[in-house]
Amino acid sequence: MSPALLLHQWLSPAFPVGAFSYSHGLEVAIADGRICDTASTADWVEAALDHGAGRSDAILLAAAYHAGPTGHDALGDLARALSPSAERLAETDRMGAAFARTLRALHDLDLPDAPYPVVLGQAARACDLPLLLTLNLFLQAFAANLVSASLRLVPLGQTEAQGVILHLTDRIAEIAVDAEPGDTDQIGTATIALDVASMAHETLPTRLFQS
Repeated sequence: MSPALLLHQWLSPAFPVGAFSYSHGLEVAIADGRICDTASTADWVEAALDHGAGRSDAILLAAAYHAGPTGHDALGDLARALSPSAERLAETDRMGAAFARTLRALHDLDLPDAPYPVVLGQAARACDLPLLLTLNLFLQAFAANLVSASLRLVPLGQTEAQGVILHLTDRIAEIAVDAEPGDTDQIGTATIALDVASMAHETLPTRLFQS
């Protein structure tokens, strides 16, 4: 089976992990007027990729890949500890459980329920998928999901939305290379505005997303 085709299936919006229902706090930033156009969407998504959960989750994915079937407990605990809000914790746990459940049914893999990047790394290792390709497509899917959320709430056209993702392509590739060793000592975030937005989401009067 083609690794690229399999990863595209796993990371497709149609794969039943519910990624489309999470905005990662972006919905609050839109409600507050901090995200209002193409430029502000690109800035927010790039920050999430480069200084937030994008990079951290990529490192966790790589660490789980290198650890194999024995290292998921400690990495799962670390992934949960890195979640800055109750909704973000639910996001990674629910997506991970849904992903593991689906792969157990499709591929008969012995995957435990774990935070999403951890179980994805384990699954990629179990199916002998190239790590760097997995990281690139995971990060692209992460960015695309945030852009899709912005597309639904901001006056942002589909062409402009695709332009944002294209603009981030080179940075995604660089982050994937940086994350490939899976060194969890390199995990660190500097996205206070994003984290505060995710904390504030649960009290947002009108919500389309779960986070």
